[in-house]
Amino acid sequence: MQVVRNWTPSVPQWLKKHRDPVVVQALRSTAAATVAYVIALRLSPEPAPLTAPLTALLVVQVTLYATLTTSFRRVNSVVAGVLVAVAFSLLVGLTWWSLALVILAALAVGHLVRVEEFVPEVAISAMLVLGVTTVSSTAWARVVETLIGATVGLACNVLLAPPVWTEQASESIEDLARRVRRLMLLMGEEAAGTTPVEHAAARLHEARRLDHEISDVDAALRQAEDSLRLNPRVREGLLHRVVLRTGLDTLEICTVVLRVLARSFTDLAKERAPEPLFAPSTGAVVEQLLSEIGDAVVSFAVLVTTAVSVNAESAESRLAAELRQAAATRDKLAQLLLEDVQRDSRHWHLQGAVLTEVNRIIDEMDIEHRSRRLFEELDCHTRARSERVSRLTRIRNRLGVPERLRRNHEDGARRSL
Repeated sequence: MQVVRNWTPSVPQWLKKHRDPVVVQALRSTAAATVAYVIALRLSPEPAPLTAPLTALLVVQVTLYATLTTSFRRVNSVVAGVLVAVAFSLLVGLTWWSLALVILAALAVGHLVRVEEFVPEVAISAMLVLGVTTVSSTAWARVVETLIGATVGLACNVLLAPPVWTEQASESIEDLARRVRRLMLLMGEEAAGTTPVEHAAARLHEARRLDHEISDVDAALRQAEDSLRLNPRVREGLLHRVVLRTGLDTLEICTVVLRVLARSFTDLAKERAPEPLFAPSTGAVVEQLLSEIGDAVVSFAVLVTTAVSVNAESAESRLAAELRQAAATRDKLAQLLLEDVQRDSRHWHLQGAVLTEVNRIIDEMDIEHRSRRLFEELDCHTRARSERVSRLTRIRNRLGVPERLRRNHEDGARRSL
């Protein structure tokens, strides 16, 4: 499947090191705040218009999508706070009880206008404006400075387009897959010999720690998804977002199943101690199977993070071959486990659980299963976009927008899918 083509040319390795999100964010925020302050010195009546650089500093985010959404919410919060302060200044002065009323009213207004994380900013703006003598001029200056800061923050991302952070998300996904593989290799080695309960329990704790790493990968993926939205340097951004998101969902399921598998190994170690988990021949096949599944997990991560069609086809072929080999080894293991159960049925429920869990991981990475999941997610996004286009079309029909403009907008919306 063709994933996505970024218009960003390849850059040298030394330049990639300087594109760390923290470094990029610091440089862009500093530049935006400085420019906003210089402009505000000329347009604002205040001698030190620090609201403008403060607004620019808070508005400028790592991604263009986050900048746009943050700008509107921050402007709304500041304007709402100024209006609350002006309204109270006409009625009361600054006292302890009027300050309390202003804060309470500002926080309530912040929730009403849906500024989300900027609700405290409504109260801050109201207090700053109410605490000065010339309320009208200060209120106007604060609104002007806020608009300057927000405009500079937006212009910074338009003129200096933020990078696409899919590379960091891809590295996080691949690193997670390699951690899963390493744990599978350790579990396979222990399954082939005599495993103390303490060692099996240690593997279970490692599997549980993978859940915490999933949240870190998810945060990196959310940042990458935001960087693909409204970014003119990216084509087929929706497809890339869906591929990465469904890939992480699959890896998350695999880690959950791996944790259950580690628990089954721990229970087997407790019940069979001091004997090995499996018969020697069966344990060797378990080790081989977990090694093959671990390789397939890494290949799956490489597949969902590959951005070039030729490489994606190669990764898909490699994954399909590894899954076929793992499926053949699984069938061999099933036969050996059946023979073991026929000889000794005391632990049949745990041995059957092991087979069920490895089978679940193989099925989750199946090529056809992945394709169906991608199509389902793309259909959901397409239907949601079509519904929004239909609502806009009905609104334009009521407003009497010319048919030619409606067709141009609908064609552009369809191409964006």
